[in-house]
Amino acid sequence: MHESFLHDLRVRRREIHIRWEALLRTERVNTPLANPDALVHLIDWTLDQVFAELRHACNQPRHEVRPAVAEARPECSCGRNPLLAFFLAGEQALLESLVLLQASASKLDPVERDEELAELYRVIREISRREIESFCAVCQHRHEPQAAAVHRA
Repeated sequence: MHESFLHDLRVRRREIHIRWEALLRTERVNTPLANPDALVHLIDWTLDQVFAELRHACNQPRHEVRPAVAEARPECSCGRNPLLAFFLAGEQALLESLVLLQASASKLDPVERDEELAELYRVIREISRREIESFCAVCQHRHEPQAAAVHRA
């Protein structure tokens, strides 16, 4: 990601936080841990992680940056992981902000635009995968299929 876009995203951090929280509050709460009041405190920590990983990518020569291919969203076998909705809302808030920044940039090369978006997807999904998998590793329902978990919820 170009340093200027990373800087502009950081400048918009407060707006991203507000949008993330608003999106999180529209999600269906499937467990007490998925209550937005229990999750909003993670937004700043996660934004710190996103910006740190994007900065790391900025400081690497372009050929050394991992391919900016958007990975699939992480999954949870029982569907109860509260971080699923958390990271989905965060991904949307971050992407909206980057798209708005790109729309206001004059003469942005379409290839660069797509690379910036792909890099943001890669970073947020890498962080979400790591955190969701960590939560799932200690979940007592991790071996239950999602359909069974929904019927009991």
